[in-house]
Amino acid sequence: MLNHKDLKIFEALYKEHFVFFSLTSFNIVKDKDVANDIVQDFFIYLWEKEELNFTVSFKAYGSKAIKNLSLQYLEKHKTISLQTKKIVIPKSEEQIVFENIEENKKPQIQTLVEKIPQARREIFISHVVEGLSYAEIAEDQNISINTVKTQMKRAYASLRESQKTSHLNLILYFIWLIK
Repeated sequence: MLNHKDLKIFEALYKEHFVFFSLTSFNIVKDKDVANDIVQDFFIYLWEKEELNFTVSFKAYGSKAIKNLSLQYLEKHKTISLQTKKIVIPKSEEQIVFENIEENKKPQIQTLVEKIPQARREIFISHVVEGLSYAEIAEDQNISINTVKTQMKRAYASLRESQKTSHLNLILYFIWLIK
């Protein structure tokens, strides 16, 4: 627990982490002023909070909070823009990738996924296609989260070895095929 009402301690946290948190936010919102505002709001929230308890380091806690606040800002900003300005949203990068992929790659993707060992493939499909978290997969299959992480890492490595395409495009295309 941190007695954050002690101005010196709070000020030290602010000075030590403000730039890092601002950069974290900027990587998401792509606007320096908005990123600084998000970090300011985060520190104001901390100051007003009755007590602070962290199960992880302050930097880890703050980074996660800043990422979430930045994503919330983007979601809110997108909604406001759509409602008030009726902006047409351009096709997402995923859609553009899907439109540029040839139909003959479908058998290649299926073949690559079928080459993954059965247990690993089940974990991979559960996460990528069904959208289950690592924790949910671990609970469903009665294995540890670290096992899920390891199997996912190996599945991605196997796919990268088999195909020189970036794994992101490969996975996005695979999701598109399943849906």
